[in-house]
Amino acid sequence: MPMIYKPRADGYEIKHPVLDCPGGNTFVGDIFTSVAEPGKEITSGFYRQEDGEALEYTYDYDEMKIILEVVGEYIISDETGLSVSVKPGDVFYFKKGSTVTFKNTGGYGYAFFVGARPADTA
Repeated sequence: MPMIYKPRADGYEIKHPVLDCPGGNTFVGDIFTSVAEPGKEITSGFYRQEDGEALEYTYDYDEMKIILEVVGEYIISDETGLSVSVKPGDVFYFKKGSTVTFKNTGGYGYAFFVGARPADTA
């Protein structure tokens, strides 16, 4: 079975806003989803949080993110009070049920993610 390749131009630049984000400054783009039985899919892609209103998100699946770029101050916090000023190279694991807040001031945060979920159909 050959590998599947997508060049940078075919997904790195996210253009799809997260529809339920109140500030319109959160973007996600699924790139690959595994071929698996329903409920066992794995999806990967890119996530961008721009300057503006924070996004609070409760995960209904496990997800991992690696931070690729940060301009300005990018803060990720959870419902326990843990708050991190994010830097490129930081890696996060958000367990199913976690409530996480993403906030950027003065620029954007950019990440690659892998989540135990089907492809976004929106």
